[in-house]
Amino acid sequence: MQVFKFGGASVKDAESVKNSAHIISNYKVDALLVVVSAMGKTTNLLEEVTKAYYHHTGKAFEILEKAKAFHFTILSDLFDDHNHPIFDEIANCFVEIEWILEEDPQDPFDYLFDQIVSTGELVSSKILAAYLHHIGEKSKWLDARNYIMTDNTYTEAQVNWEKTEEIIRTEIPSILDEYIAVTQGFIGSTSENFTTTLGREGSDYSAAIFASCLNAEYVTIWKDVPGVLNADPKWFEKTELIPELSYTDAIELTYYGATVIHPKTIKPLQNKNIQLNVRSFLNPELPGTKIKSTNASLPVPSFIFKVNQILVSISPRDFSFIVEDNLRDIFNLFHQFRIKINMMHNSAINFSVAVDDTGQNLIDVLEELKKKFKVNIETGLELITIRYYNQETINRVLINKEVISELKDTYTCQLLVKKI
Repeated sequence: MQVFKFGGASVKDAESVKNSAHIISNYKVDALLVVVSAMGKTTNLLEEVTKAYYHHTGKAFEILEKAKAFHFTILSDLFDDHNHPIFDEIANCFVEIEWILEEDPQDPFDYLFDQIVSTGELVSSKILAAYLHHIGEKSKWLDARNYIMTDNTYTEAQVNWEKTEEIIRTEIPSILDEYIAVTQGFIGSTSENFTTTLGREGSDYSAAIFASCLNAEYVTIWKDVPGVLNADPKWFEKTELIPELSYTDAIELTYYGATVIHPKTIKPLQNKNIQLNVRSFLNPELPGTKIKSTNASLPVPSFIFKVNQILVSISPRDFSFIVEDNLRDIFNLFHQFRIKINMMHNSAINFSVAVDDTGQNLIDVLEELKKKFKVNIETGLELITIRYYNQETINRVLINKEVISELKDTYTCQLLVKKI
């Protein structure tokens, strides 16, 4: 049994949908479940709809029309018969958003976000399933909300693994005996049947959840890169493909910010010893990268760059020490406002962290911190992480940059820098 996951770039237009469908046809081996993300930049567009609705800008319907037009253009390019049932199915998905927008917002933003933005995955998966059937593949659309059970932490829902595994194991294997199952990434459901999302870019995680519960042989994530590279091509002209990667190194790279795989994806697969393949939907004949149980270390140093970093320096107002109770309060605030710490350092009277510039929630946490601590910030910084570093690799990334903070262990070096 295997799981394929297709991201937004792999279904961004009609030709991409056709290409993904042909990959499914040509590379399936046995029982197959397909997880698909929202098409192109749909998630961003539906997030704009949510913000416009919540903040009463008057543009929510206008933005929604853009999302609808985008999808119906793809439908028209895929299906010559405009009376095909898929047209009504997609229209009905967007009607459900319209029903929300017709009333004044009464619910918290995070709840509304999940109810609206999740439509992107529902629509893309319906279109892919319909097209697979259109080209002669026996496909069946499954609603992931019937299988992935979560708590009600909207936008960052936590999976109830016991319930999820019981439902998936009971209901899906018999479907896979007869059909290619097509479902959604990113979304789940509460016990009250409210839609939840698993965090941005959470479709990889969804694929791992299904694979773990079904004891899949492997998961393949189809990307627009040839596999896992040792650096983002946006930053390095010459990058190297990593043909094989251990679970440990993959977890470390995603923890430090490598974006090719969602950070939560690896652990459920490692627990079941399920191989993860990262392959190119542009060149599906290439082998890509295999992530599996191996003692081999990375063959080349790997570089991760995070821009728009803010250094937050925190110290007690009374010049007392940064001790456990202060650290507890600081970490609780970062957890409460859902801010991930990318780098941290503490001394006797100072605790400093590098975090993403996430906007309002960062402003809010800084205000809370200032009630008890002295807080200074430095903006416009860049965080560089090198896995399996040496001095040559450090020198390579420090051209025209000043080091603000540096952390090293046996395998990893982190450099918080600013341009000179």
